[in-house]
Parts: sequence; C-alpha cells; structure tokens
Amino acid sequence: MNNFIYENKTKVYFGKGGVREYLGCLLKNYSTIMLAYGGGSIKKNGIYDEIIGILNSEGKTVVEFSGIMPNPTYKKVLEGTKIARENNVEYILAVGGGSVIDCCKIVSAQAKIDEDIWENITKKKKFPTEFVPMGAVVTASGTGSEMNAGAVITNETEKIKCGLFGAQADFAFLDPMYTMSVPFEQVISGAFDTLSHAMETYFGKPSENNLSDDINEAVMRSVIKNMRVLLTERENYDARSELMWASSMAENGILKIGKITDFQAHQIEHQLGAYTDCNHGKGLAVIHPVLYRHIYKDGLEKFTRFAENVWGINDKNSDEETALAGISALESFIKEVGLPTKFSEMGIPESTDFKAIADSTNITAGCCKKLTHEEILEILKECV
Repeated sequence: MNNFIYENKTKVYFGKGGVREYLGCLLKNYSTIMLAYGGGSIKKNGIYDEIIGILNSEGKTVVEFSGIMPNPTYKKVLEGTKIARENNVEYILAVGGGSVIDCCKIVSAQAKIDEDIWENITKKKKFPTEFVPMGAVVTASGTGSEMNAGAVITNETEKIKCGLFGAQADFAFLDPMYTMSVPFEQVISGAFDTLSHAMETYFGKPSENNLSDDINEAVMRSVIKNMRVLLTERENYDARSELMWASSMAENGILKIGKITDFQAHQIEHQLGAYTDCNHGKGLAVIHPVLYRHIYKDGLEKFTRFAENVWGINDKNSDEETALAGISALESFIKEVGLPTKFSEMGIPESTDFKAIADSTNITAGCCKKLTHEEILEILKECV
C-alpha cells in the first residue's frame, strides 16, 4: 500500500429527523445564512419549509441562492459569489444533491478572493486556502460530495467540465427520508454514480490485494444489492439508507487510502457533459462497459477479481473469460436497473462532435492503461 495521510473534517448526522434536532444549534454562531438549492423541488416536498422554519425561529437573516442546475456552471458560481459578497454571508447551507453542494464549494472559495478561481486552479495550479464556512443537507445521494472538497463545474465558455478544489462541508445531514420524493430515475442514476466512483477507485493502483479494495468490494456489492431492492420496493427505507451511506463512503477518501486513482470514465463523461449537458450517471453507465473492454487485458488480474468477488462469477474459466464475464455482468445490471447502454438512448446524436470531446478529455496516468485521444474517440464512437 502507498503512503497516505487521511483526515475527514465533515461531521455526519445520519438518519431521520437530524435536521430538526441539530441544525439550529450548529448555526448558532452565524447571523446571515445563504440558503442554496436547485430547481425548487425542496419547496414541493416540504424540505424548504422545514429548514426555513428552523432558520427563522433562530432569528437568522436568510439570503437565498436558487436555480443551481444539475451540471453547475462557472457562471452560476459567479452569481452565487456576487450574492454572498453583497449580503456579507457568514455561512452557506447547501440543500440538495451533489450539484448544489459542488457549486457552493466554489462559491465559498471565490467569495474570499479577488482573483478568478477557475484561472487560479486550472491554469496556475493555485488552490484556495480561505473559505466561507458551509454545511450540507443532502436530498439526493450518489455523488458523495458532502464529505470531500472536490467540485465538478462546467465552464461553458471554454467547454470544459472538470474538478476544482473548494470548501468542504463542516457538517452533512443524511436523512434517507429526504430521498423519497426524488424521481426514481434520479435515484437509480445517482446510485450508479456511487458504483462508478467505487469502480474507478478499485481499478487504480496498486492492483495487488489491499484493505482499501477489500472494503471497496463490500461497498460495490451493497450498492448492487440495494439498487435491486429498490426495483421492487421503491420506498424501502433500509435500502435507501444503505445507498446513501455507500455514496458517502465511495467519496470520503476511505476507499482511496493508499491508492492512486485517475477516474478515466469520469474524465470522458465530464467532457461529454460539457458538450451535451447530459445526465452524469447515465453517461457513466454507457461508458463503463465499453471502456473496460478496452483496458481489461492490461489489468487482467484485477478485472478477474472484480468478476469473482463483486459479481460472484466462479465458473473456473480462464482469467480472460472470467474478466469479460464480469464486464458483461456489469452491462446486464445496467440494463436491469433501466439505465442506458448507448448514447442514442440518451438522445445524444451520432452527429455529436466526439472528436472535440475526445481531444479535450484530460489524459492521466491510466488505472490499467493510459488512453490516447484516439482511443478515447474509439470508445465514444462505440458508445453511440
């Protein structure tokens, strides 16, 4: 296992009723709160009324920042920054899924500096050190954004969707009841994003047996099992609670301890999203099996283990046959849960500029194999 330093500052309040019991106390030292959320679903499901009631009862000045989109843009970040500065916001409360939380992470950082944070991070490799403090109330799980400092933001001008470094939430409320009103398609898409995070980490280096990967296998099996439960019992609280915690586990750093990961499928999907504004989880569902058939020979031992320990394939075939059976099991599962296996099922036309997407995809070291831009283009074309 590689050397590592591990710390996670986010305090998690998991389960029913946590917001009502603890939120007021956690914000007692702050007067002006930015309440950030997305398209307004929290006003329909009662979550907004619950939270605004708590803030009002505690005498807080509430500044609203709404309309955060599923793929948050840098323009939206700057809008939130302007609101935060003009109102002297002391604390940011992000209520929603990963998109809302990600946007707020960068608002938190940009509000503290005069320079352009996009330029600082992507061009100058200068990372923020000061932040407006923030907390999160998770209403749609899948990204695990509530327990890390990473944020995925789309720069529409540059047609780049990439990860930036921002604030990390001081606290996160994970109440599975809040996910009950989320459209089921979004629940499944988010859960697959969790599985994707786990897989991307699992196929990182080292490939030799290690505790992080042992834990990861359990997380992946749990996600698969509980997604299947929801297919027939959509409001099963236990399944939703397991998926909600799995989402955090996949991105709170535990699975990455001692690992080097590059998130190749995510890098490709991010650029697909920059050009098409597609659903993140669905894009990943299409890309993963195709990508894995391109690289499995370079990580044969790990793909064999994935097939055996995650999908239960133990038919004593050759390693290559077992590895391919594991990838086929993943693809079959994607179909089983109703996610797409082709871009055409997502409404992404064959005429899309896949070359521009491939050429703009960040190429990293490669979990098993470093992909060229030409290979990424092949993968994208095979996904159509």
